[in-house]
Amino acid sequence: MADDVKPGERIAKVLARAGVASRRGAEILIVEGRVKVNGKIIDSPALNVGPRDRVVVDGKPLPEAEPTKLWLYHKPLGLVTTERDEQGRPTVFEALPPELGRVLSVGRLDLNSEGLLLLTNDGDLKRRLELPSTGWLRRYRARVNGTPTPAMLEPLRQGITLDGERFQPMEVSIDRQQGANAWLTLGIREGRNREIRRALDHVGLSVNRLIRISYGPFQLGTLKRGAVEQVKSKVLREQLGEVEASAEHTGATPAKADRTDRGAERGKAGPAQGKPRGKPARSDMAKPRPRRPS
Repeated sequence: MADDVKPGERIAKVLARAGVASRRGAEILIVEGRVKVNGKIIDSPALNVGPRDRVVVDGKPLPEAEPTKLWLYHKPLGLVTTERDEQGRPTVFEALPPELGRVLSVGRLDLNSEGLLLLTNDGDLKRRLELPSTGWLRRYRARVNGTPTPAMLEPLRQGITLDGERFQPMEVSIDRQQGANAWLTLGIREGRNREIRRALDHVGLSVNRLIRISYGPFQLGTLKRGAVEQVKSKVLREQLGEVEASAEHTGATPAKADRTDRGAERGKAGPAQGKPRGKPARSDMAKPRPRRPS
């Protein structure tokens, strides 16, 4: 069943598409000996399988692959983006409506962050949307303690290195000063662990609230806290075409994704439901009126 003689798809990709796990998670399942193909335990993801092959995970036949779906979720504060938490803290997946079934998060928002989190039933799509090469801009609204100045934020626009880790240039703007705090809008394309908090701390600003307001063409808009909304299949197909095209050019920022982001700023954009969610991204950020944390 070597993949150089047998047509089909990589077993990890098949498992991811069925929503069992991400590709990396599927590889772990295989190494742990939890996957069988045609009655035999496999120990390497370097295997192609076809429609006639019988795949079993943990003794259960692989479910039929459902149509790819994507949901917008307004993550509240106080939830961790993991399936299980060693400290017993409440998770995003425990808070989701049970009718969603098994879903995967596209990236993460930490315990103290809130806002737009994308969910999908397709592990392969999750991986593609998380790749920096996709080029989709993730926008955040951050409330910081202090009085930021353009000079203070300039290193972030140029790109910084922290503990040997290189952060790509960010888009940063000052929205308004509000007493001892200020509101900023930031745009990043990578989504490294606690990237915004670490970067702002590096220039002397402490984040006390962080809200993700968009992920590429998908916007938080007026989606209520804790609510979930499915992206229409037509819109998803249109946006997935951009993702698939950009995935073929790893390391390059695709022009189509850039146009989508610029359109979002003009309020003409790449909608989650065929029209922008709530107010256009740029006007929504120019005069932020966030609710106080409850």
